[in-house]
Amino acid sequence: MQPPGLRHVCTLHVTLGPPSEMGPGRGGHRRIIPITGGRVEGALSGAIRSLGADWQTVQKDGTAWLDTRYAFDTDDGALIEIVNRGFRHGPSAVMARLAAGEEVSPEDYYFRTFATLETGDPRYDWVNRTVFIGKGCRRASSVEVALYAVT
Repeated sequence: MQPPGLRHVCTLHVTLGPPSEMGPGRGGHRRIIPITGGRVEGALSGAIRSLGADWQTVQKDGTAWLDTRYAFDTDDGALIEIVNRGFRHGPSAVMARLAAGEEVSPEDYYFRTFATLETGDPRYDWVNRTVFIGKGCRRASSVEVALYAVT
């Protein structure tokens, strides 16, 4: 059996609001980061709605467990939900620079996700039956995630 391949589907440019710090929780420090909009570009394209959030848990070792749910309107009128989960971690000095809002190369830390997309629009029914993985980059007030279909 051949290993699966990857096909770039889109890049998510997600704008974020200021985090709400919840404090310590069962699995680490909890925060909620609102999703305020953005764009989807690629084979899927459209506008990210200003709704949803990243319900994040930061563990003692600095690893951030990402748990997001949001949606976007395609340029041709479909509504697609995104549930994206994953991890972000790296050397403590790099993570401190990210936390300070500095621009850091995505090659200097690990930011990977696995996503499920869902829609009732028959033109995009294929997203309901596709596994997606992502590689991300954190910016001062946004996140960029390139999504790939596992083929």
